[in-house]
Amino acid sequence: MAIRAGWDDTIVALATAPGIGAIALIRLSGAQAIKIIDGLFPSKDLQAAPSHTLHVGMLRQDDRPLDEVVISLYKAPRSYTGEDVVEISCHGSPYIQEQIIGACIQAGARLAKPGEFTQRAFLHGKMDLAQAEAVADLIASNTQSSQRAALHTMRGGFSEQLRELRDRMIRFSALIELELDFSQEDVEFADRAAFYDLIRELTITTDELVNSFRLGNVIRNGVSVAIIGKPNAGKSTLLNALLREPCNCKRYTRHHTRYD
Repeated sequence: MAIRAGWDDTIVALATAPGIGAIALIRLSGAQAIKIIDGLFPSKDLQAAPSHTLHVGMLRQDDRPLDEVVISLYKAPRSYTGEDVVEISCHGSPYIQEQIIGACIQAGARLAKPGEFTQRAFLHGKMDLAQAEAVADLIASNTQSSQRAALHTMRGGFSEQLRELRDRMIRFSALIELELDFSQEDVEFADRAAFYDLIRELTITTDELVNSFRLGNVIRNGVSVAIIGKPNAGKSTLLNALLREPCNCKRYTRHHTRYD
């Protein structure tokens, strides 16, 4: 896929949740990612290092130590975005995170927009639109069902099924076009029965995908359920019994109603 102008710069952002923690991860992606970190990491020549390797050492800016870090190196196209990617595992101090990101920006990177790493993965053909959307669903998942559904889509479950049907349609289309070229010869290249079966299969599959939209929303967002009854009717007992059972419920909220 051709990438339009303006998408060939190098971006940097915090990949882990903001705040204090033991470890934070800062990610860079773009043509200059390795060169930028190479200038801040005198321990090794990262541009000469092979892809998918880890490197431990001190990150420095103008001889000022920033932090002792672990550098993860992923060279294009074997990376999440399809570009050169560098991930810096540093200590989780917000001040250290800010200093490292600031050093990367001074060296030529820019701050990434929300979701831009996944957007670049989509633009470079590393995933399709359904898989890109599933990344956000997986990050937001808080039940087993939503996690399983997002993983299935992110790993290409629906995409592979649709891609196979599309390829079969293209093959049949090519055979029918060939028949048109030899229309005076009274020959048949495409099996009509198999073609009609494929049309029915496509119709069923697309209908199932359309109809699964409501179920997908339920899996992702849950369903609001009200337990209503008079005082001492057993509402809390039922709620407590549900809380003890393993389920995919996202949360329970107690509402007390006054009966006059």
